[in-house]
Amino acid sequence: MTGHHSDLAELPIFGPVDDPESVTVKRARPEPVTKQPRASAPQQTAVRAADNGQVDWGLARSFRQQAAKLLADQLPDRTVDPERERELGREIINRLLDEHVATQVRGGGGAGLFTPTEQDALARAVFDSLFGLGRLQPLVDDDAIETIEVRGHDRVTLVNAGGVIVDGPPVADSDEEFLEQLHHLASRAGPTGRPFSETDPQLDLRLHGGHRLSASAWTTPGPPYVVIRRHRIIDVDLADLVGFGLMDTGCAEFLAACVRARKSIVVAGEQGAGKTTLLRALCNEIDPSESIGTIETEFELHLDQFPDRHPRVFAWEARPGNGQVSPDGTVAGEVTVAQLLYSSHRYNLSRVIVGEVRGGEVSTMFQAMQAGAGSMSTIHADDAKAVVERLVTLAIDGSTGGAEYAYRQVAHHIDVIVHIAMRDSHGPDGTRRRRRFVSEVVAVDIGEQGRPALTDAFTTVHGRLQPAVAPRWLPDLAQVGYDPYRFNGHGGELP
Repeated sequence: MTGHHSDLAELPIFGPVDDPESVTVKRARPEPVTKQPRASAPQQTAVRAADNGQVDWGLARSFRQQAAKLLADQLPDRTVDPERERELGREIINRLLDEHVATQVRGGGGAGLFTPTEQDALARAVFDSLFGLGRLQPLVDDDAIETIEVRGHDRVTLVNAGGVIVDGPPVADSDEEFLEQLHHLASRAGPTGRPFSETDPQLDLRLHGGHRLSASAWTTPGPPYVVIRRHRIIDVDLADLVGFGLMDTGCAEFLAACVRARKSIVVAGEQGAGKTTLLRALCNEIDPSESIGTIETEFELHLDQFPDRHPRVFAWEARPGNGQVSPDGTVAGEVTVAQLLYSSHRYNLSRVIVGEVRGGEVSTMFQAMQAGAGSMSTIHADDAKAVVERLVTLAIDGSTGGAEYAYRQVAHHIDVIVHIAMRDSHGPDGTRRRRRFVSEVVAVDIGEQGRPALTDAFTTVHGRLQPAVAPRWLPDLAQVGYDPYRFNGHGGELP
């Protein structure tokens, strides 16, 4: 295992490893691969207590408001580099705190003085409130946490990678304060901010570090809702996922060959199953010489952050509008995934990856697959076969065409569906353990009347993923180095 993966064994996001032997996965960038040791079951997460007891959050909010005003006065158009803006903000915060302490000293108000530790904690809290997530920030910074759920300012649930659920600390002193913090966060998203109001009650943001925030208000019973999904593993390949127990070597080699053979792949599973992580790993099997375009509603793949793996990545993110509808029906300021795909055709791309498909993105996914082989996406679905019906439903809802048209699109452009299952179990002490694993791999072909014909390439038998029936296009994999008799050797059928 190369050095930049050495810390991944400490992140128990997937299930236990059954095979203790070392493994080798064929990959676009050949190098020796060894299996990570089995990660121990996670302990109940110990969240950094957001400096509770050291920070007066009412005072922190007051300083944040002062700092925001001073920062806006110095940077009225926010055209400065973000790092310079954060540096300037830190200077302003430190100056405000120093002036506060000096004022207290001059007035003899010893009760208002801070210890050095308290002042550092307050400065960090003000900075987090100004540039980050306020009292949510320590939770987002905690690598033991996978999901943060907030149903009002003082109802916080934390889920770590092993499925352990604990209560979290309050993230504000009131729902009104929490909503105000979300407004501030939305206003700072991108160069023009993002709408979040009664007319735009849903907020979706990509956070610093690549994590994803979804917030709802005005459509809830009262308090605002927030869910933050932390992307804990960004630089990952199929060999790493074998080490984590997501799949075995045979499945990993098959999927790697599918990528090299430019088969279009859809990764399916329920929320939190690890679809994006697997999609990243699949993308990392693409040859480094290829030019890749990624189109997402929120940046999650981050392939462009690893030029040693992929030096030729063009990453685009859709942008919601400001809510004002033009006479032609378009939303002012909006940039859709369809528009991004249209523009991407001028960038000499070898593959286009359309990230998550939740609705209208399905049309863009079909068009990306029409434009070039080897595209990949993720979708929510209960099993691999349900993916077909979900794609058809989304296509009909999006007025892409009728059912027959949608079925033909699936049959003609999707080659492989991979489903990730997620199971929770409880140990003798009642601790919940979460396991994620590839439960099936389905090959898609063109069947009768142009509808998709599905072949179970890998299925789960007695709790283990095994090769089943080889797809018709198995010879295509042989051309990129895959041994087709691996299926025959495992009891499968060769075409």
